[in-house]
Amino acid sequence: MAEFIEYSVITCPHCGHQARERMPADACQFFYDCTNCEEVLRPNAGDCCVFCSFGTVKCPPIQLGEGCSDG
Repeated sequence: MAEFIEYSVITCPHCGHQARERMPADACQFFYDCTNCEEVLRPNAGDCCVFCSFGTVKCPPIQLGEGCSDG
C-alpha cells in the first residue's frame, strides 16, 4: 500500500476543541463525535468525510488520489 499520513487533528466547528485522531486507511469517516461538546460532526457540502472538512490532513483515500469511498 502507498504511504499516507494516518493522523489528523480535527477541530470542532462548534466549540473549537481539537483532537488528534487516526484516520481509517481504506474508507472515509462520515460522522465524528466531538469529545468535548459531544456534537456529531458531518462533512461540509462537497467533502467526502469529517477529516476533509475539519482535519489538518485530508483522509487517506483523498491523499492517495483514489477519491472517496463509502465509510
